[in-house]
Order: sequence, then C-alpha cells, then structure tokens
Amino acid sequence: MRRAERLLQMIQILRRHRRPVTGDTMARELEVSLRTVYRDIAALIADRVPIRGEAGIGYVLGAGFDLPPLMFTPDELEAVMLGLRWVARRGDADLSRAAQDTVAKIGSVLPERLRPFLFDAALLVPPQFRMVEDMVNVAQLRCAIREGRKVDLAYRSEDGRQTKRVIWPIAVAYFDAQRLIVAWCELRQAFRSFRTDRMLSMAVLDEKYPARRKALLKQWREESEREAGGPQVDVFA
Repeated sequence: MRRAERLLQMIQILRRHRRPVTGDTMARELEVSLRTVYRDIAALIADRVPIRGEAGIGYVLGAGFDLPPLMFTPDELEAVMLGLRWVARRGDADLSRAAQDTVAKIGSVLPERLRPFLFDAALLVPPQFRMVEDMVNVAQLRCAIREGRKVDLAYRSEDGRQTKRVIWPIAVAYFDAQRLIVAWCELRQAFRSFRTDRMLSMAVLDEKYPARRKALLKQWREESEREAGGPQVDVFA
C-alpha cells in the first residue's frame, strides 16, 4: 500500500470508530509497524487533519472533517453494490426503489475508471422465491420509527388468533423471506416482534411514545442477549 493510500485508510479507520482508536489497532489493520502509525498520525496532524489523542491512549477524528465525496476503493464499491442489490431484492417497495435510485446517483458522479466496480460488480443476490407478501405498507412503519410514533395494530398470530394492540415500533429486521417489526407492546407490556405479513391492518397515530427510541433499542438488545435464543417472534404472554 502506498503511503498516500495508507493515510487515507487511516482517516477512514478513525471515521469508522466513535471512540479512541489505539495505534496498535491501526497498525494491525494497516499491517505496518506501530512506529509507522505514529509517524503517519504526526504527518496528518501537520497537514491540519483534526486528530486528537496521544500514544498509548488512542486517537479520534475531530467533528466536521470529511474526505471529498465518493473516495471509494473497488472493495468499497463492491460492498455498496452488494448491499444495494440485496435491498432491491429484499426490501419493501419504497426501499427497493430507493436502492435503485441510489445506484443511479452514485454512478452518475463516479469517475469513469471506477464505474465498472459499481455497475459490473460480480457479487450477485439471487431472487427470493419464498418471499412473503406484506399485508401493510412497511414504508409507513419505517416513518413511524423515525418519528417515534405509536402504531395501532391488528395482528394475526401463527395459530390464527387475532388481537388489537398499540405498539411502539423501534426497528425493522429484514430476513430472507420476511420482515419483522421490533416494538414495545402496550398490551403485553413487553418487547415483541411482529411479522409484517401477519399484520391485518395498521395506522400510525399522532401520539409519540414517551421513551427515546435509542434507549428502547438498547433495552431490547440487552434483554435479547439474556435470552438463550435471542428475541422471540410471536410470543404472547
């Protein structure tokens, strides 16, 4: 790796982490000596890159600094294309269109030499023949999550029971054949996961749920980790 490429990759490593990154961590990823890392950090700071920290503790990249847009490597472009192809195949209708629009936008401003890595990427996502059909508009649920709004839901469980409840949606989990909404259920007073293909109807309410979504998601993850099998689906206490 040339030194200029290594310096760009070092900035990328710092952008990837929210907490201080040690010199040892960067040295292992870049496959260079710790002495080289320290020398490169000093060079970046001399070039006015806002890096804070010190040897033995770690380094962080200051807020407001960014690289020029679309500074992609071939591996990064293939990763972007693979992810967008997956979303186009597995996402709900609005996300699928958004993925296709994103490819077009990136491709329109990429340098000519990089376009083959995007449009001709050899990483394929096969069609999903077992894909189940959603009974509701998942885009509205995603909007409710972004805005922190409650949802009035009519749901049919695996055994055919139908219930009405109000949920606080906090995340969407995309699986190969179906999608799940992770939410706090007011009826059960617990976290539950709801398959979108079993939702009979839903309405986004004007009322916002009282807790912060980030805090709820953290609580759900902690509870899931304590359960041997992770978060359960269609578990109605």
